[in-house]
Amino acid sequence: MAGIPTYSLYGEFKEDTQSDWIHCETIQARSRLHNYEIQPHRHESLFQILHLECGQAELVLDGRRNRLDAPCIVTLPAMVVHGYTFSPDVEGTVLTLFEGRLPHVLRSAGGTENSFREVQLLPLSEHPTMARSIAADIAEIATEFEAQAPCRLGAIEARLALVLIAVHRMSGLALQTSHGPGSRSLQHALRFRQLVDRDYRTHQPLDTYARRLGVTPTHLNRICREHLGDTALGIIHQRIVIEAKRYLTFSSLSAKEIALALAFDDPAYFTRFFKNRTGLSPLEFRHRQRSTAA
Repeated sequence: MAGIPTYSLYGEFKEDTQSDWIHCETIQARSRLHNYEIQPHRHESLFQILHLECGQAELVLDGRRNRLDAPCIVTLPAMVVHGYTFSPDVEGTVLTLFEGRLPHVLRSAGGTENSFREVQLLPLSEHPTMARSIAADIAEIATEFEAQAPCRLGAIEARLALVLIAVHRMSGLALQTSHGPGSRSLQHALRFRQLVDRDYRTHQPLDTYARRLGVTPTHLNRICREHLGDTALGIIHQRIVIEAKRYLTFSSLSAKEIALALAFDDPAYFTRFFKNRTGLSPLEFRHRQRSTAA
């Protein structure tokens, strides 16, 4: 059975660990090879930045369509299912790097990394100064990537840090992560979501998450309600449902196979779990998604 395509580089399956930690190419170079349509896929361990300078695009995120008008910038963490349809006049750049490199790039910008655990989709027309800076920095990254000048990776890393800091500032998360009264609980909430993203398949009990964060389960629930809008268990269940929806939308796996992939020993229980949270059985959800796409 075919699962969701999981690529190492933008449209490529194999990862050369001996090569640079970052890849740079124009949107035109890749998209025109596929008639300007990149089918839904995800990257197992890669972080991606797409900078759209001219033209339009439609970005599909987990089945939801988003219109992109230049200029704009998109950041995508690993494992997010995404696809693009570009206009033929599209211009811009795609940067792809190992996600594990982010903490090193942002080591001097404390608190910035949390901005990139979620998809960022930011129009730049309302931020002309930052838009010019981002465009200049990405152009310099592209130049350094093509050249073989001394210390090129150091120069790329410095420019990349500036781009990411600009995105962080525009995202508004900088206001939330300032050293205000609620910043510590917010950090706990973001760390909890990170742990859930990593461990949701193993169905860890709530006590385990609370212990890792150094809080009680009751306090963890309070934090999640305040910052994430649901109980801690609700956040865990949301993450499982998101992954189930991805499989149902982008793969041909059966409901039973998806249940096993998500560590449900009983496929019937998985079906009840999914229906309780979506109002549809897995097969009903798949049928609706395909009917909508058609």
